[in-house]
Amino acid sequence: MNTSISGMNDGADSVLKSAISKVKRHVLPLFVIMFIVNYIDRVNIGFVRAHMEHDLGIGAAAYGLGAGLFFIGYALFEVPSNILLQKVGARIWLTRIMLTWGLVAACMAFIQNETHFYILRFLLGVAEAGFFPGVIYYFTRWLPGVERGKAIAIFLSGSAIASLISGPLSGLLLQISGLGMHGWQWMYFIEGMFSVGLCVFVWFWLDSKPHDAKWLTRPEQDALVKAIDDEQLAREAATPIKPSLGTLLKDRQIILFCLIYFFIQLTIYAATFWLPSIIKKMGDLSDIQVGLFNSIPWLLSIVGMYAFATLSAKWKHQQAWVAAALLIAAAGMFMSTTGGPIFAFVAICFAALGFKSASSLFWPIPQAYLDARIAAGVIALINSVGNLGGFVAPTTFGLLEEHTGSIQGGLYGLAATSIIAAIIVFAARNKPKPAPVVAPGKPAPNHA
Repeated sequence: MNTSISGMNDGADSVLKSAISKVKRHVLPLFVIMFIVNYIDRVNIGFVRAHMEHDLGIGAAAYGLGAGLFFIGYALFEVPSNILLQKVGARIWLTRIMLTWGLVAACMAFIQNETHFYILRFLLGVAEAGFFPGVIYYFTRWLPGVERGKAIAIFLSGSAIASLISGPLSGLLLQISGLGMHGWQWMYFIEGMFSVGLCVFVWFWLDSKPHDAKWLTRPEQDALVKAIDDEQLAREAATPIKPSLGTLLKDRQIILFCLIYFFIQLTIYAATFWLPSIIKKMGDLSDIQVGLFNSIPWLLSIVGMYAFATLSAKWKHQQAWVAAALLIAAAGMFMSTTGGPIFAFVAICFAALGFKSASSLFWPIPQAYLDARIAAGVIALINSVGNLGGFVAPTTFGLLEEHTGSIQGGLYGLAATSIIAAIIVFAARNKPKPAPVVAPGKPAPNHA
């Protein structure tokens, strides 16, 4: 009897493992490619700043504001977009997101003044909103918890890969001319239309639910759904009352998560949008050379992310590893103010190792803290608030350069905020609060 039950369990485990392996092979490469394309369309303006200033008269302050307006549209529509994804299905909504962001990105080729630049950057943020948390939510419906963290880590590597290849790619596309269009226009148009083309593949490749996936056998579909449903039932049994939105907004831990991620994103997007300009000051470099130099910090950051992930898995104290990465970022940003353009570039390479590692090390903390029933919405909230750093950083840097001719003050500010984040991260918990013990006949206390 026991042997029979053991054999049945082994068979069920084997079917589940087969299903998980198929899911990872089927969707993970596509999501990484989508994230690479998404990130390139978001940050490619960093490589054409000088060209737009020459051809359209878009100065440093206007460039900084336009770069940042993307994140206003993104933050405003991130949570609503994720709610709609859950209603209409991942296949439809992720395809829609990619189609609209590709069309808006391609339209950037035809801007003629600052107003066009502002409008399209804002619309690009609206179009992209919901992509990141949408993919995170997709994983919650397709992978058990033990596999989800690994999948998210692989997905997040897409931004580092995008940062690595965006420079050389944009540099090559800037060499194209013809049909009355400048190189920067061709860059916008080709990169945007690639996203439009890819969304056709996404439509035919993705499925919204495991039972829609013809590439899974019926036993594999059932095993996957059962494993995920069992996990959810266990969570609901442990925490029978689903937290309300009002309770979440009063939760100090969630506010803390938003603040920490905001500080991390400040540094990431300041470097992303202004690094090509710092590289140009190193000498008389071509667009291709600027692109190649721009890849170096991001290559180092990939190595750093892997090293930090390995170390944090071996010596577990996630907050300490996030703090260490943030202190490295702070040191690099501060050092970039103490020498010439070449020394500044080397220092930012050092900082990139820190701030990109901090970003990947951060996410396991809120994931471990959050109730699974509201995790997707709260991750969207943290991501949207954190990404407002992408508005503050380039806008502030643009105003500083416009009025002082230097971004040194902004680099000091980034060093300071990274140190502050390194301190406050120790107040962040990665375990949910225990449910209060209620005496019989007494109402449960209402904790924020």
